[in-house]
Amino acid sequence: MEGGGNMGMEHPSRRGVLGGAIAVAAVAATGGTAWAKPGETPTLWREFRSTPYKHPHIPYIARAGARSGTRHLPRREVVANVRDYGAKPDGTQDAAPAINRALAEAGARGGGTVVVPPGTYRIDDIIRIAHDNVVLRGAGSARTTLHATKNLTELIGPYGSRYGGDKSSWSWAGGLIWLCPQSRWESLTSAVKAKAWPFEGWTGNKRDEWRTLTTTAPAKRGDRTLRVADTTRLRKGDLVLLRLADDADHTLLEHMAGGGEGPEAYVWDDKTKLTSYVPYEWPVRITSVKKSTVTLERPLPLDVREEWDPRLTTHVKALTGAGVEALTLEAGETPQSPHLLDKGYNGVTFQCAYDCWADDIVVRHVDNGFGLVSASACTLRRTRVTGRGSHHPYFCREGSHDNLIEDFRIDERTTPAPSGTQLHGINVEGLSSYNVWSRGHMEMGTFDSHRGMPFANVRTDITVDNNGRHGGDASAGPLFGARFTHWNIRVTNGRAGLMKIDGLAPYSATVGINEVREFDQIDVPDFSGDLHSRIELYGTTDTVRPRNLYEAQREL
Repeated sequence: MEGGGNMGMEHPSRRGVLGGAIAVAAVAATGGTAWAKPGETPTLWREFRSTPYKHPHIPYIARAGARSGTRHLPRREVVANVRDYGAKPDGTQDAAPAINRALAEAGARGGGTVVVPPGTYRIDDIIRIAHDNVVLRGAGSARTTLHATKNLTELIGPYGSRYGGDKSSWSWAGGLIWLCPQSRWESLTSAVKAKAWPFEGWTGNKRDEWRTLTTTAPAKRGDRTLRVADTTRLRKGDLVLLRLADDADHTLLEHMAGGGEGPEAYVWDDKTKLTSYVPYEWPVRITSVKKSTVTLERPLPLDVREEWDPRLTTHVKALTGAGVEALTLEAGETPQSPHLLDKGYNGVTFQCAYDCWADDIVVRHVDNGFGLVSASACTLRRTRVTGRGSHHPYFCREGSHDNLIEDFRIDERTTPAPSGTQLHGINVEGLSSYNVWSRGHMEMGTFDSHRGMPFANVRTDITVDNNGRHGGDASAGPLFGARFTHWNIRVTNGRAGLMKIDGLAPYSATVGINEVREFDQIDVPDFSGDLHSRIELYGTTDTVRPRNLYEAQREL
């Protein structure tokens, strides 16, 4: 289960920065760390521009988000008004049946927008978006409020934890607005009723619902074209899974960590929670099919090697083209629960969703704010977590990839944290990769790399009061894999933990961060030896150019 970090342990000197006399050119050659002159364009950026798809330290994340990161999300035709289905905007009666009926009928007609006019609507049940191309749209987060009266434990059940005992899985799953395909919803609720742990990912319970479409030839990270054995079951526009299985020597996990002496010496076999996350499953859309090749919507996130049995497979049906916009979801102000006992006053969660989005959404007084659970290529834009304080304001887990969270905000809690609770912040775990957090303002929380070796994720242009703590069970393995990047991070309280990562993350980059110091949660590297990590523009944020790594990659 989740846990605190290693408290009171001295951190090795690698976390320090080498003297300013070391030339930037020498840093580029050796992979070490150095102070850079304020105002310079980082050497790392000049390198990246030359090799954007295959840089060893910085991931290519320009296509993160719905519809490959487009600025213009779809505007679906309005097909229903919840008032016409009996929903009352004065909070006097349960509006959930009316809202869900309108959403289901919109889905049955092939999609469209269901509008929620200004007012406060009481909801005594989960709001479910389970059909493609359906959008729930309020009149603005300051004008339309859904007031939730019940939590997920009351509505579904205690949802038995993989850890057993009284632990609640609603600490990292489910939402009172839940975007999830119908097939996933049915299998999840059946498992809950049977008091079983429902696998939440792209290939179903026990991962036995997939079938091979074709095997693939080896390829390199950054390639967009794959040679395949058979194209007869592949079509342009298909969403498929690239599936990579680990081998007995765990060379796939070593590759995710950047390879080399540290990952090769690491003990992987006893990291049972981490190894449960493989095979690595990466959803991607096919953009063209030729005689023996397919072209993919995004560059490959990893090498494709024969020893990992690479193949394209089917998956549980994804929810696509759906969204929630322009409203506030507010729970009653109950005290935050002790750690891992969350009742499930959760905000908005995307599960097995692809090309979906949230825009102009506020959640208040929630246990967990916004969730990505085996969700990929989704955009969360102009979102905010506010009220009495949350366990996970944002969580990203179970192999979620290529998501974009931008213009986000976590407000300072309105009531003191009860004893025994935890605050994480922006969470990522479970081999999740190529996710981006951009233009954020965090009045509390931290950059919660929650073990499970997430890799190739970017946090950029963020102001943070770093007062949270990361979690993660020891069996979940490393905090970081390769190509994690923190770029232009303004730490208002000067606390280092999980902000400055040159001493923790292998083959990763810290660029543009003010001077920080250690505090009580002090971590040691998971991997021995040289991490081959880089740091530039330490001690300054005002002169970082480019200021936002995601936007700069989009402009290339």
